[in-house]
Amino acid sequence: MSKAPPRITVGLLFGGRSAEHDVSRASAANVLRALDPAKYNVVLIGLAKDGRWLMCDAGNGAGTGAAALTIPEDGAPLALVPGGKGQLLRFVAAEQNEAAVPHVDVMFPVLHGPNGEDGTVQGALELADVPYVGSSVMGSAVAMDKDVAKRLARDAGLPVVPFVTLSAQAPLDYATAVHAVGSADVFVKPANLGSSVGISRARSAEEFTQSCALAFRFDRKILVERCIDRAREIECSVLEDEKGLIRASLPGEIVPADKHGFYSYEAKYTDAKGAKLIVPADVSAEQQARIQELAVQTFQVLGCGGLARVDFFLMGEEIFVNEVNTLPGFTSISMYPKLWEASGLLQPDLMDILIAHALSRHAQRQHNLVERGA
Repeated sequence: MSKAPPRITVGLLFGGRSAEHDVSRASAANVLRALDPAKYNVVLIGLAKDGRWLMCDAGNGAGTGAAALTIPEDGAPLALVPGGKGQLLRFVAAEQNEAAVPHVDVMFPVLHGPNGEDGTVQGALELADVPYVGSSVMGSAVAMDKDVAKRLARDAGLPVVPFVTLSAQAPLDYATAVHAVGSADVFVKPANLGSSVGISRARSAEEFTQSCALAFRFDRKILVERCIDRAREIECSVLEDEKGLIRASLPGEIVPADKHGFYSYEAKYTDAKGAKLIVPADVSAEQQARIQELAVQTFQVLGCGGLARVDFFLMGEEIFVNEVNTLPGFTSISMYPKLWEASGLLQPDLMDILIAHALSRHAQRQHNLVERGA
């Protein structure tokens, strides 16, 4: 009888400093349940809203149906050792007994938005020389910045909705924005945020001023995009395996409730009837193939790795790339895992592929360093 391979220790990072902190905690609860305990030992690392990395209870609702993981305010602070290849330092008060901290084989960031999905945490993990799930520093940063991502997609010949960028230092009035995007009906959104936080629609100068003020609460750079009225919102999951093979799932459709008008934060996370998810999407075979093709191309153009969800607008036969999420939601209602399940890939198997990709990529980088004599 062959001996089972040793369990891989996974550091599950969740929480974070962005407005999507609570979404991350909900996503992490589902990732934790999907990780096979026979294969993985999980170390829970909560990122508090003030930026501290805290050791969390290993139980934390795993398998009990908890909607979200919790981050204890009195948890022991942790720090990654630069060059430590997954070594963690645990800081304890003098009167407390020092407890051993497991060595982490691979990090699994389940972080959404700034200071988590934008390359910052990925940079820290690179410095620690530890494998991690998801896109690299560049791919994360590029995809997070909607302005940069759309410019790269447009320059690569991918179809994007007309947009213009502004900042507090370089503002635009409503008339100028309307001329730039070719429509008086626009959406205003922060350039570096997800989950539809800070997004609103404007159809007049007064609404435009209010929308800009809202978006500027979350970012110093904002986008104004032409509204594609009555466009269908289509999403497609992308996955890269340990051999570098990139594939796209069946596409799905999101139909927001009329009362929300678009797929807002409330429709996504706080209103149980905020939107209807149609998996797979009711599209023609030709449209499905084109959406999958564009999803993979966008993934490659932006330098993504491991996983991403690519969002589209479908208007008649026209397909527009909307945005890319390199660490998409894994909540019970999130599209990324649902689309892979509809495509025949269950969540535990999805976890295996993502972790295998992270380990393989890191091993290849180590090999390249040796080859260069570094």
